Amino acid sequence: MTAALAPLAALGRMVLGLLAAIGRVTIFAISSASHVFRPPFYFKELLQSVLSIGYFSLPVVGLTAFFTGGALALQIYAGGARFSAEAVVPQIVAIGMVRELGPVLVGLMIAARVTSSIAAEIATMKVTEQIDALVTLSTSPAKYLTAPRLLAATLVVPLLVGIGDIIGVAGGFAVGTGKLGFNQATYLNNTVEFLEFSDISSSLIKGAVFGFIAALMGCYYGMRSGRGAQGVGKATKSSVEAAAVLILAANFLLTSLFFSA
Repeated sequence: MTAALAPLAALGRMVLGLLAAIGRVTIFAISSASHVFRPPFYFKELLQSVLSIGYFSLPVVGLTAFFTGGALALQIYAGGARFSAEAVVPQIVAIGMVRELGPVLVGLMIAARVTSSIAAEIATMKVTEQIDALVTLSTSPAKYLTAPRLLAATLVVPLLVGIGDIIGVAGGFAVGTGKLGFNQATYLNNTVEFLEFSDISSSLIKGAVFGFIAALMGCYYGMRSGRGAQGVGKATKSSVEAAAVLILAANFLLTSLFFSA
């Protein structure tokens, strides 16, 4: 009987562990978000986070969006040719980049670049006892380290998403007019007329949510890092994995919310 129940016991432990992890992350998120609106405010840390998350992420976001938009145009043209529907390339590229690919790709790039950086930085501070020094100086680590990064990511990533959407559509435009033979004026006109305000607003809202998730996971795993170089490496790896999975899950939920039938 004991051997027969062992798989169920293992499944139960896994479920309880998952629920406990969700609870810890939720409590950490609520606590960290509450610090954003309470003084003191560390504007220098906020500015540095804005530059690190936003400005220095522009090259990778721009290149990723441009080549994705171009590849999307080629794929849609090739697929549409099977049904004599090549003319829909501008519309599908626009809606695909703005609604889905733009926010998701930017979110994943931020998870790869920023989440790992935040987790490694905070974990290293913990290993070298700099966080303990902050506590000794009566400075809240959540206020000084977590709140500025959460606020910066939530504000800046939507801007990156907007820029990524524009560059992605421009990539589709470049391929469509330069390689596929579309008229430039017609391509732009079809793109502008097809997009709606709800497409753009949903894209920016997704960016804010993805930015919050990316920064939250970096701070959470950085704060919970183990000691030594191995602990820093594990925290960095776990933060990127968690951020990527949560961004994709959040994208599904938000898409269902915004565009459900």
